[in-house]
Order: sequence, then structure tokens, then C-alpha cells
Amino acid sequence: MSKLVIVESPAKAKTIQKYLGGDYEVVASNGHVRDLPKSKLGVDIENGFAPKYECIKGKETLVKSLEKAAKKADKVYLATDPDREGEAISWHLAHILNLDLNDDDRITFNEITKTGVKNGMEHPRKIDLNLVNAQQARRILDRIVGYKLSPFLWKKVRKGLSAGRVQSVAVKLIVDREHQIQAFKSEEYWTIDAKLLAAHSRKAFDAKYYGQNGKKEDIKDEARAKEIVAAIGDAPFIVMNVKKGVRRKSPAAPFTTSTLQQEASRKLGFQARRTMKAAQELYEGVEIPQMGATGLITYMRTDSLRVSQEAQAAASEYIQERWGKNYLPSTPRVYKSKANAQDAHEAIRPTMPSLSPDKVKESLTSDQFKLYKLIWERFIASQMATALLDTVQADIDANGYGFKASGYSIKFDGFTVLYEEGKDEELAEGGALPKFEQGDTLKVKELAPNQHFTQPPPRYTEASLIKALEENGIGRPSTYAPTITTIITRGYVEREQKALKPTVLADVTTKLMDEHFASIVDMKFTAQMEEDLDKVETGEKDWVGTLDEFYDTFDKTLTQAEKDMEGVRVKIPDEETDIVCEQCGRKMVIKMGRFGKFLACPGFPECKNTKKIVKETGGLCPLCGGKMLSKKSKTGKTYFGCEHNPTCNFMTWDEPCDKRCPKCNSTLFRKKGRGAKFYCAKEGCGYEEAVTKKNEE
Repeated sequence: MSKLVIVESPAKAKTIQKYLGGDYEVVASNGHVRDLPKSKLGVDIENGFAPKYECIKGKETLVKSLEKAAKKADKVYLATDPDREGEAISWHLAHILNLDLNDDDRITFNEITKTGVKNGMEHPRKIDLNLVNAQQARRILDRIVGYKLSPFLWKKVRKGLSAGRVQSVAVKLIVDREHQIQAFKSEEYWTIDAKLLAAHSRKAFDAKYYGQNGKKEDIKDEARAKEIVAAIGDAPFIVMNVKKGVRRKSPAAPFTTSTLQQEASRKLGFQARRTMKAAQELYEGVEIPQMGATGLITYMRTDSLRVSQEAQAAASEYIQERWGKNYLPSTPRVYKSKANAQDAHEAIRPTMPSLSPDKVKESLTSDQFKLYKLIWERFIASQMATALLDTVQADIDANGYGFKASGYSIKFDGFTVLYEEGKDEELAEGGALPKFEQGDTLKVKELAPNQHFTQPPPRYTEASLIKALEENGIGRPSTYAPTITTIITRGYVEREQKALKPTVLADVTTKLMDEHFASIVDMKFTAQMEEDLDKVETGEKDWVGTLDEFYDTFDKTLTQAEKDMEGVRVKIPDEETDIVCEQCGRKMVIKMGRFGKFLACPGFPECKNTKKIVKETGGLCPLCGGKMLSKKSKTGKTYFGCEHNPTCNFMTWDEPCDKRCPKCNSTLFRKKGRGAKFYCAKEGCGYEEAVTKKNEE
């Protein structure tokens, strides 16, 4: 009896084929095979929002080969990814291949291992139409918003723009944060910082001024700060009270899709799309010596924190063997998922906890290894014992003026021996304090008033934006990476190192959306829409009725907006630069053309001077001494070339540094990845040095 198994990707097909053997043929659909048409709405709004699906262009040959394979097989199994999108792909395949929707032919794999595949094959089920309808409702809703709103923006702002249910809210978050930064008024404040020495100690510790008589005092100006310092004078610093305690520090939960994207951004500098690409590869299977193609992590699209008992037991066994029984909690840890979490899958974890990163390093690409190490360490740490910190808080008096000092030392490292969660904003924590007791007099090494200014809120990074979207119930984990990619591609947002900065276009578009489509960019409305779509998934709401509720208000809003803005076109303000037009002396402005941004003279049409935007790196060309410029390839990848191109054709993918070669004083270049190094590109020099934390600073 011949059996056909259809999965989504060739890599996954290869791994599963190994476990199923010769009685099965495993083939890949390469993602979706049918979708709404690209050139038109493709939704019959008047007749129950009926979608008009068609075969995706370029997949006709693949579909024919799947039809041929299905006809030859005695049984067809649909084993696409275990989520909403995967369910929809199986449903589309069932229609194309004329499979009976009442057959138990849908199988899912939470992990691509021998056990995971065996469990999946032993529990076939019918296609879950609630999941399919939830995917259809989202797809159709996003299509309606995109296809109805985008042409409106083309007419009123600029061609090529797009709007979306999640992307427009994401852009608004970034724009609103920029407005907060611009409106922020920095305020001066002062601190009085002391460096003190305990008896028999040579290492000074920090103490900060708190106030008088136990009442906290905020110092607003220099005069008051100097007054306090003068009043203290040479008075002794006496320890009034010492409070000792033990602080318990628990590990972070295993990863969900969202927290994985956030932590990979913080710790690895990965963009969300890069994280999901590496995670997909780890899930689908990697060739490992003596093991063959093996899935290394569980399914990577999940918002559940559930962990199987088998995985917990395997982690506990590894922890006890590696660090000893003391590093295990008294009872296995259980993490509670959020109320709206979809609990079909476990948290993201290694499929084999005993398979430590060093054992598979040689089989993985750099990105795969970094991400596997992060996932493995986070999971193992999540199953480890609590860390214990000995804490000390001291109240110190100097002539009636109170100071406070605090610190900690590690009593038991617990899970921190392996891993600690990163933070968007690292907070400085004091180290261990020297030994002293109540009544001790401390020696003053330094006492100084210091000026500070309050800081505006930081711009969003990918990590903090994903966190904000999740906390506000906007979109779902699987949508964050494509949403961020879209808003950057469409020119709404630019990257400045890790920060996401809105463009003038984002400002203009968000203002228009606020004025005419408030519900689309309203977080509460969008979050409620997500809840309704989740209810479709659980069968609590009808998908057509949900779309109908939304469309009735949306259509009226769009009609009113077109009426209100009849004959109006919004002008996008030019961004002025410091670059002076060499023909007329005006400051040039940044404009957007068919091929991206360029510099233009604001004196057009009298002055028609334009030029490319060039980004200097500070480095010099090793061939001719010209300035090295940062450029973009046709695929959007950054490379570095000489300003004198094409007469000088020097280019490199390696970034020029502000460091100079100690042998010939030329610019050094930095090679990234495995074997990272600084090197001199000047012919005949040959100088190079390995990259270390010290020489990177």
C-alpha cells in the first residue's frame, strides 16, 4: 500500500522521509499553493465574503506533480505546519487533490524527530475547519483593508503606499513615540555620590544621598547640591543601620515566538525575519553525523509556555549529570501561558535536551548555531533551581544627611550558571559590599555633586516594538517579522543602528489615518478584532459574521473619508539637509523617486541640481585614498565602495573602521562571522588581528 505525505518544505520532507521509510513518499508543497489573486480584490463582499482562490503563479507544474502523486497513492496524508496557516494549506491541498474533508488525513508534528513523527502518524484527524476559517477571516480582512485603503493613500499621498490592519498600528506606535521624544522637555537634577571605604578594606563602594530625617529629597539645582556638600563638610560617615536579606531570582520561561524574537534581537542583533529563518531550519531538520537529518527544536510559532513531561525529565537528567542535584528545583517548574495563548504546541525548546550546542556546532551554520544555543540555554535554565543572592542595604549618616548603599553577592548561582535573560535597558546593580556593622565609621574617598538631565523615552527597537505589539494584543507572533519588514520596505520606518525611526512619510500617513480611519489605528479596536478572530478559531464566532461586523463600519468610514478629502492631496514635506547645492547655494532636500531617495535642490525648476545620497564611512580606499562610501546592492545588501567609482573599482562587503593599520596607517576593515578579524586591504601590507571585546570598543 503506497502512502503519500505532503509537507510544506523540501528540508522537512527529507527529514520526515528518513523516519517513515520506503513505504511512504514524502513531498513538499513549498508553502501555499492557492491564494487570493494579486491583481484584484478576489473577495465577493456581497455574497458572504466568498474568496476567489486561484493557483499561485509559478506553481502550476508543482500542483500537477502533486495531483499525479496523489492519484498513484492509496492514501494521502496532509502534514503541513501545525498552525492556522498550515491548516489552511492542507485545506487548499484537499480541494486541489479532491480529498474528502471527512477523512482522517491531517497529521501534525510538533517536532521533527523519530518520536514526534511517530506520534503524529498515530493520531490522524480531520482538517479543523475552525482553524481554516480563522485563517480565511484574517486573510480576507487584511485583503479588504489593504485593497480598499491603499488606493486611497495612492490618490491622497503617494503611489506605492500600503495600509494594513497590523502594520498601520505598528507605524503609529513608532510615530507616537517619536512625537513623545520631540515634545520631551529635559529637566535638570542633581545627585550627591560618595565613594566610601570600610575599615580593613581597600576597595571603595558607592553610596548615594537620600535625604534628611528619613525623608527623600530630590535635588533640582547645583546651588542646593553644593549647599548639602558644604554642610556635610568633614563630618564622619557613620553606619546607622545594616539590613541583610536573601533575594530569590527565578529563571525566565522557555521561549515563545515573541520572546525568542525579542531575545535574539537583544543578544544576537538578529532582525525578526533572520530569527524566524534560522528557527524554521532548526525545526525542519539539519544533517548531523551519525544521526542524519534531525529536527533540533520544536515548532517555532507558538505562544504557549507548556512543556511536555518527557522534555522536563530529559532536562532534569542533563542538569543533574552536568551540575548536580542542587541545581534542580524541588519540583519541576510549570509556566503559565497568557489567557489568550493558543496551547496547541509546546514552548520552543530543543527536541533533545541532552544534545548540547557544542555537540552539533560543526553541523550548523553560524546563525543556526547562535539561535540553537540561545534556545537550548533558555530551556535548560528554565528547568533549573532558583539563584540566591545575599543582599545588604545600609543607611549611613553624615552630619544629619542620609546616604544609602546597597549591594549583593551570589550565595547560590542556580540557573545563572548557564543563562540570564537580556533586558531592553540594562540596569546597573551594585556588587558585593565590604563587611561593616552598625556604628562603624567609614572613610570618605570622594564626595561629589553630579549634574544629570532626564532623558526622553528611547525609540523602539525590533525587540521593544514586538513586546509592545504583544502586550497590546496587536497581531500575532507569526505576523511580527513580516510586519516589520513591510513598514521598512514601504519607507515608513528606517533603521538607525538598532532603533526604528519613522520617516516624514510615516508622520503624514499616520496623521491622515488618525483623522479619517481612527479605528484602523486604534489599539483597543485592533486588539478586539484579534480577540474576535481568535474566537473564530475556537468556534465561538462565525467568520462571515465577524467580517460583516467589521466591513459595515469600515465601508462607511472609507466613503466619508473620500467625500471629506475630495480634491485634496497631502504634500509630504521635504527633509532639509546640511548639504549645500553647489550651483545656487541653497540647502538641498531629500526627495523620494522611483529608485529611492535622492538629493534635490529646493530651487526647482530654476535650479535642477540633483545628486545621489552618499553615506561616508570615515574610512579611506586602500587603492587610491578616496572616501569609502556605504552603498546598497540591488538586493538591498550593504557593501562598501570607493567614491571615485568607476575610475577606482575597489569594493568590499567588509566594513571600513575608524582604526588605522599599525604597519602602514591605512584604514582597517572588519570581517564578520567565523574568523572575525580586522585586516589591512592595502596591497603588500598583510596586517590583521583577531576581533576581541577589547579592540572592538
